[in-house]
Amino acid sequence: MAAISLDLDNLWSYMKTHGDPGWEDYPSYLDVFIPRVVDLLKQIDLKITFFIVGKDATLGKNKKHLAQLTAEGHEVANHSFFHDQWFNSYSRERTQREIEDAEKAIAEVTGQKPIGFRGPGYCINRFLYEVLVDLGYLYDTSSLPTFLGPLARAYYFKTAVLDDIEKKKRKELFGDFKNGMKPVKPYFCQADTGKLLLEIPLTTIPILKIPFHLSYLIYIARYSEEVMRHYLKSAILSCKISRTPLNFLLHPLDLIGRENAPGLVFFPGMDMSGKTKTRIFLKVMQTLSRHFYLVNMSTFARHIFQHGNIKVVRI
Repeated sequence: MAAISLDLDNLWSYMKTHGDPGWEDYPSYLDVFIPRVVDLLKQIDLKITFFIVGKDATLGKNKKHLAQLTAEGHEVANHSFFHDQWFNSYSRERTQREIEDAEKAIAEVTGQKPIGFRGPGYCINRFLYEVLVDLGYLYDTSSLPTFLGPLARAYYFKTAVLDDIEKKKRKELFGDFKNGMKPVKPYFCQADTGKLLLEIPLTTIPILKIPFHLSYLIYIARYSEEVMRHYLKSAILSCKISRTPLNFLLHPLDLIGRENAPGLVFFPGMDMSGKTKTRIFLKVMQTLSRHFYLVNMSTFARHIFQHGNIKVVRI
């Protein structure tokens, strides 16, 4: 099995992270993106998990589009309420409030209670697992085990429009080199209280710990689609040889082109059209489906519970 999920980061959340003015008005492209991605997924007969930002679920302009996800048979999960990239600095109380508020908003709009969580910017704080266990969550999938976090942060700071205060908030964005030492395979994370929660890391290439979710593949495809295909096939082969379960990630900007979000030209790959990205997406999904049975996150998590040899890692 391979889990397929999509972080439904909206236009305002990218603007907020980048330090652009106007994000407080919560501009959105969900009215364009959700019908498009639902139609594409229907074409390839695939049901996935959408990680929704809670604030979006409270805004009237987004509600009918978010409700479409579960109406079409997709799963929804929790991506925090405000999508703050400094989520890792939250207190326990604020961590719980952030998760609970998002959960309530998502459930009200979609009719489905989230049982999975992913932190914004792959953030994990010391209270997260304890809070998720207490709230009855099945899994977390916030870990991105790669050594490239500091490089991604350097690129981000180079392109962002931030003052020193805002930069300080984001000083741990994308993690540090120690993230590369984290397991690639799913594991039980044990908090200080002894409570256990299943962590399903976003899959990076085993040993090398280099990401290959769709955003990275599209970035490579800007230079050579042939290289991208070989990169993906090598990643798949590495996962199969090492028996690493695949947790594959999508983002809206993997399908939205410069014509739908001209203000996001700073984001890698936004010099490509939506048509080109859609073609690449379909090819990647076709390749993955030749090697794996593609499922949503909760199906994947339950499969791991039933069939996995799960190690316990203390945080």
